[in-house]
Amino acid sequence: MASKRYYYEVLGVSRQAGEEEIKKAYRKQAFKYHPDRNPDDPHAESMFKEAAEAYEVLRDPQKRQRYDHLGHAGLNNNGFEGFSSTEDIFSSFSDIFGEFFGFGTRHSGPRPRSGADLRYNLNISFREAAKGTEVELELPKKETCARCEGDGSEPGHSAETCAHCQGIGQVRRSQGFFQVAMPCPVCRGQGVIIAHPCKECSGRGIVVNNRKIKVRVPAGVDSGSRLRLSGEGEPGEHGGPPGDLYVVIYVEDDKTFKRQGQDLITSVEVSFVQAALGAKIQVPTLDEPVSMEIPKGTQSGKVLQLKGLGFPRPGSSHRGDLLVQVQVKIPTKISKKQEELLREFERLEGQKAGQKVKSFFKKVMGE
Repeated sequence: MASKRYYYEVLGVSRQAGEEEIKKAYRKQAFKYHPDRNPDDPHAESMFKEAAEAYEVLRDPQKRQRYDHLGHAGLNNNGFEGFSSTEDIFSSFSDIFGEFFGFGTRHSGPRPRSGADLRYNLNISFREAAKGTEVELELPKKETCARCEGDGSEPGHSAETCAHCQGIGQVRRSQGFFQVAMPCPVCRGQGVIIAHPCKECSGRGIVVNNRKIKVRVPAGVDSGSRLRLSGEGEPGEHGGPPGDLYVVIYVEDDKTFKRQGQDLITSVEVSFVQAALGAKIQVPTLDEPVSMEIPKGTQSGKVLQLKGLGFPRPGSSHRGDLLVQVQVKIPTKISKKQEELLREFERLEGQKAGQKVKSFFKKVMGE
């Protein structure tokens, strides 16, 4: 009787190979010597079985340890005597062939599936974004049927194993060189048949109800912010966990303020006299107006900063600043007395201000 080849040699890996490397090597051998690619080839069938035997031993830590110490003799009388047929191999390694050849692991009955995530677009005002708010959403939401508790069968009945696929949910079909699995046409891949459908949900296990959900929007959110409500998505199927609800925030524009990160930007008009002499003015904020000092000689376009009067940072006590852009308003019409005073101002300035004063006067006079 010919001696068996060294398992590491069969798969083409070293003794230090890890689990993933061994699995990858077996997939390569299984594909190369698969019976559907090598019909009526005894040598390929032998190599296919040999690779499966090597993988069965090297993927199991206990079997691998005995093999490393005692070789093939260490596996005698230890519950592994090789595979009797290719069907045994397909059955044992259905996960491998599911990944590579297109059919999955055998299972009995439908698998649990997570529920889908949901998205809701929420429009809020600029002030609501600044202060935070609580809104109540009313959503059409899929929920587990209370009558059948998601089973799909009328109370007192239960789902029956599909006789066509024996509860696997798949049937095999030959296509060219390969054998692939397809969803069972009788149970539609579920592995079970609902013989007595629930009257409430018609056997789906899920009903649609309008549900009200309160959502707390924290202060400081911006457009594009997402709020995640865990478990508020669609329910899972066959015992799977529910999905999540994502609320996406859209903040409306404001007539008074623009936002730059956590800072607010606004503009105020002052007269050229206030800009020249300095003044105290009232400026709007997110709350009540506050007093702000206009320094002497303030130029149009100057930005003044009021600390801590901007947007709050979500989850923090820190606030941005209020940036106030000063716009100096030049009158389009002035009285005769005002013109005389400005002419006198121009004369007193004389050569000190030069052309700059003359230009300023022309702006005021509209010349």
